[in-house]
Amino acid sequence: MACMKLGAKSEAFHREGQTWLCTTGLPSDVIIQVGEMSFHLHKFPLLSKSGLLERLIEECSGEEGSACSLQLHGVPGGAKAFELVTKFCYGVKIELTALNVVILRCAAEYLQMTEDYEQGNLIAQAEVFLSEVFSNWRDSIVALETCEEVQRYAEELHIASRCIDSLAMKACADPKLFSWPIVGGNDDMKNPTATVLWNGIVSDDAKPQPPSDDWWYEDASLLSLSLYKRLIQAVESKGMRPESIAASLIFYARKYLPLMNRQSSFHDTNYVNSGTTISNISEADQRALLEEIVGLLPHQKGVTSSKFLLRLLRTAMILHASPSCRENLEKRVGAQLDQAVLIDLLIPNMGYSVETLYDIDCIQRILDHFISINQASLASTSPCIIEEGQLMSGTDPLTPITMVANLVDGYLAEVAPDVNLKLPKFQALAAVIPEYARPLDDGIYHAIDVFLKAHPWLTDSEREQLCRLMNCQKLSLEASTHAAQNERLPLRVIVQVLFFEQLRLRTSISGWFFVDNLENSQNPSGNLGLPTKNDVSGQVEPAQDRAVGVDHHDMRERVLELQKECSNMKKELQKLVKTKRSWSILPKRLGFRKKWEPCSPKESKPSDTMAPAPAPCCNGQQNRVNS
Repeated sequence: MACMKLGAKSEAFHREGQTWLCTTGLPSDVIIQVGEMSFHLHKFPLLSKSGLLERLIEECSGEEGSACSLQLHGVPGGAKAFELVTKFCYGVKIELTALNVVILRCAAEYLQMTEDYEQGNLIAQAEVFLSEVFSNWRDSIVALETCEEVQRYAEELHIASRCIDSLAMKACADPKLFSWPIVGGNDDMKNPTATVLWNGIVSDDAKPQPPSDDWWYEDASLLSLSLYKRLIQAVESKGMRPESIAASLIFYARKYLPLMNRQSSFHDTNYVNSGTTISNISEADQRALLEEIVGLLPHQKGVTSSKFLLRLLRTAMILHASPSCRENLEKRVGAQLDQAVLIDLLIPNMGYSVETLYDIDCIQRILDHFISINQASLASTSPCIIEEGQLMSGTDPLTPITMVANLVDGYLAEVAPDVNLKLPKFQALAAVIPEYARPLDDGIYHAIDVFLKAHPWLTDSEREQLCRLMNCQKLSLEASTHAAQNERLPLRVIVQVLFFEQLRLRTSISGWFFVDNLENSQNPSGNLGLPTKNDVSGQVEPAQDRAVGVDHHDMRERVLELQKECSNMKKELQKLVKTKRSWSILPKRLGFRKKWEPCSPKESKPSDTMAPAPAPCCNGQQNRVNS
């Protein structure tokens, strides 16, 4: 820490209780009361340095003509500062440091210790040393902290603003280009394990390491909220990158808001990152701090991580921050919801009337804001002009909405076990995502299944209404297999799943045999590409012959597997239908009789009307391959 020595005389005072006495031997002729401390001094050293004391002593002497008593309770810094001023007036040795220079400068201004009374007076000496303090990062931080003790005078003299400008300039500049001390000092930047080679040459490990971009975060966090806010505004005006500003705000918030270091969900509510927070701050102060932090965050999208924004939102709910603060955070999260992760969305319900474990309404508002701000891009990618291949590949316009769809499906699966979660609220949250945003409906199917399991009292109509949220045609093979055996689903949904799965298998088989017929048509021999017996131009290479044989062998095995799957699904359907109602009633209730009768030349059995006999088709195709 920088230091400036003033005066040359030895100590000339001693203290007795609440009294300071001068030890020069001469009787004191003026008593100055500062707070609870009394200073027994002499007029002449004071008159030659202070304009205020000169005027007050002159007024006091004119009235009484003897030793006078003065009251100076308004001296900035109180008795401690006036003691140093008194020593300066008597020429006693004192040291100006970053800890006392601001207080002494303000006290000197109050006492009018200008150059009109003496060259090199206290105001001039303090200004010279302040210039040296402002050139040093660490001293500037210390001096800025002391400005709060004499806030009114420090503001009038622009000491605080000059100090903040100095800090902002250093924080925005590249520290590698300058020599001012930064966090930890130069000694902390050296590697303690460094070695000095022969002839005084220092190894590379012993050289100071270049500081990182966050070198000033720790020192800045020592400032009070009001001073820290002014520093952030200053660095922003000087062009600091928004990412650095956001990182500094995150560091400051985590230090003074203990709730910021707790986990979001109920699983780890007792976890606190100890040693990084100051927990003796009142709830009102924490609420004020959080609202200020939210107001200082950069507005650029993606600068502040969604994880931190959601932590701030959860803390704001716990501290009952203002509605405008929470709305601001919800909009910020909604603007970049595609960057969030599921665990951070699990915000416990902190409302006064707690209905559900997690705050579903908050996530609903965030999702609505995401849809509203992406309305233009979503409208330009209407499902009527988007092909299935583009949906599955995840092109750029649909990537954010597809990511959010997966996020919402996972969130619904997490909150679905809550028995207090009502069906309309579950449906409202799931219905916000447009259908074309889900390439596959496995996620929403899983959430629906969990909800049905946790709410077994739902009626059949409510179950069917819930299942309308998913598209049975967009279920994967694994999800379709699970759904076909899921007794919690309505019968109509199970039939639809089985029907579309059979249709998908038939389409696949037809496509394979179409390719096979196309290859055979291109081969005049009609013998699977093998050379004829009379072909003398050449013979098939052994490798090609083996490859053709392997391909057709694999095709035969696949067709057999598909035939077994068709038969198994047909048996499962028959078994499932028999457990609920007879086959004679089922076609009438589901409307299949009228649909399938015109296509059958004969009157078919009810079991045949449900699934149009995939097995014979597969057998026919199998015979073609075997032939």
